[in-house]
Amino acid sequence: MNTALVRMPTISMLIACLCIISGLASIGQADAAAAQLQDTTVGTKTEVHGETTQNQPWEPLPPPPDEFDWIQLNSGEWLKGELKVLYEDKLEFDSDELDLLILDWEDVKQVRGHRPFSVRFEGPITVDGMLEVNGDDVFVTAGGSRQSFKRSQLLAMAPGEPREINYWSGKLSIGLNLQSGNSDQTLYSTIINVMRRTSANRFVNDYFGNYTKVEGEETTNNHRLSSYYDIFQTRSYFFRPLFGEYYRDPFKNVAHRITVGTGIGYHIIETAKTEWDVSGGPAVQWTQFNSVEAGQDQSDTTPALVAGTHFNTELTKRIDFDFLYNFEIVNEESGTYTHHLVATVETELTSWLDFNISAVWDRTQDPQPKKNGTVPEKDDYYMIFGVGIDF
Repeated sequence: MNTALVRMPTISMLIACLCIISGLASIGQADAAAAQLQDTTVGTKTEVHGETTQNQPWEPLPPPPDEFDWIQLNSGEWLKGELKVLYEDKLEFDSDELDLLILDWEDVKQVRGHRPFSVRFEGPITVDGMLEVNGDDVFVTAGGSRQSFKRSQLLAMAPGEPREINYWSGKLSIGLNLQSGNSDQTLYSTIINVMRRTSANRFVNDYFGNYTKVEGEETTNNHRLSSYYDIFQTRSYFFRPLFGEYYRDPFKNVAHRITVGTGIGYHIIETAKTEWDVSGGPAVQWTQFNSVEAGQDQSDTTPALVAGTHFNTELTKRIDFDFLYNFEIVNEESGTYTHHLVATVETELTSWLDFNISAVWDRTQDPQPKKNGTVPEKDDYYMIFGVGIDF
């Protein structure tokens, strides 16, 4: 009896110990399961975070300061080289690998210049210094002072300390037709445009000439040289303090004609792809005739009203349309009314070579009769096929 009583507590204690050990084991398994669940959740978050990171677009790092100018396109690409000029929403950028590029300003996101630039804003305001364009903001830094402007105010920019040649650009277009055999003919036309432009002004020179020889006899020989100088006042208006033109056409009874005047101009449209200007002003015109009827003066001087328009648009990436129309209102002895119209379609063959088709219409309302009484035709028409070289 006593032995049984002694054994009962011992068995009870053993059972209690087993229960305690079993409980501790269950708690340990629950903690391990919870830890495993937590690890799984963390792993899932990491995986989701990884997916989020991969879905974000990759943005290249900005270039470090060096001896190059840098531009970033809207696509995110960075180009290094030399920034030539920004003018009329066209950015000229010279890349060692891609050669000279002419980019629409709207396609450029950032600009970082490594040298001083002359930057012109509406106002007119011209600021010189280190240039940075970032999105809609333009920063110019000089002498420790950093000025901020809005991109919408920007009119033009050019290197502040460039060689003089960097301000100049030009184009030469030549049309030539040689024929021999039953009929010998020589026909050629030349169009030259040379421009010097900065952020504040432009100086333009245009030459247009036609020459035709049939069976050894000249049938066409005219030349027109015009120049003008513009000062940009705002984004829309410009002042033309001086313009002039020299014209010669013996077959129209004009030995020499010189026109000099002053005027103003206005940009009707000025976007990355289309430009449309109008201009005009008073002038004085002097004309020397080849021959005149008896009793008529060999030359005439008259006041004149000169006006014109220039329209240029990009039809496609490779095809441009250019339209130029100028007219003069003068006295009857000098022709009453004259105009010069040129419409050109330019097809880009390479970065510097174009194929051009030009239609030209010159008119003099009242041509001066020649010595023998014959009156020159009022209208002259030309269709010119040629190649153009950019320089």
